[in-house]
Amino acid sequence: MTQKISKTDRWLMFNPIFQLFKYIYLSLKILVIVAGGHGGTKDKNKL
Repeated sequence: MTQKISKTDRWLMFNPIFQLFKYIYLSLKILVIVAGGHGGTKDKNKL
């Protein structure tokens, strides 16, 4: 049985301004992980 989406959740899903902020937040989160050295495959100490 499926659960009905509440009006608040539906509004958040279809609100373009909220989606934009969520997209920026997730992009920054990914950027921090990749730029922090966890995204690379090479070891910096080895030449």
